[in-house]
Amino acid sequence: MSTTENPITLKGSVDIVTEFFNYGINSIIYQRGMYPVESFSKESKYGLSLLMTKDNGVQSYIASILKQLRHWLLTRDVKKVVLVITNFHTMETLERWEFNIECGEEFDAGGNPKSKDTKEIQREIRNIIRQITASVSFLPLLENTASFEVLLYTNKDVEVPEEWADTTAHMIPEYEEVRLSNFSTNIHRVDTAVQYKAYN
Repeated sequence: MSTTENPITLKGSVDIVTEFFNYGINSIIYQRGMYPVESFSKESKYGLSLLMTKDNGVQSYIASILKQLRHWLLTRDVKKVVLVITNFHTMETLERWEFNIECGEEFDAGGNPKSKDTKEIQREIRNIIRQITASVSFLPLLENTASFEVLLYTNKDVEVPEEWADTTAHMIPEYEEVRLSNFSTNIHRVDTAVQYKAYN
């Protein structure tokens, strides 16, 4: 029996989901041209060559996001992660990358936790990353300087650290939406979609 057939633990699932968001956020900000190409370095993951930021400030920001996300994944309190891209000068919201998170362990007919091959999980994640890469073919060109922010949506009664102030949802009044793939660890399921400003 291979190790991949063992049921994934909550902690193991959290590790997979947190790692996905690290690579996913980096992939989005690279593909959307948020920072100069030379501020990224290549890294191999999921059978892909991915680009990761080398900017200390951006690295620190993403690390703080992932640390809090990891905590709320473990306590099953996070429902959604949204990466918002705004016009740096006008603060108009241009894109919302939405990742809906469901947490609920799946069981087989005998009441035992289902197992899922880690290769299958990585294949599902690889599909999402590839779709993020391909998104430049349909998303409008970001002609002005843009900035990004990551929002975490939690259950109502969650204690929020002081540095995590409430913020606007950055909704787009008239938008187009493209749904991307999803992945599941059999504990967490992440559904992905991108909304962007509709240009008539």
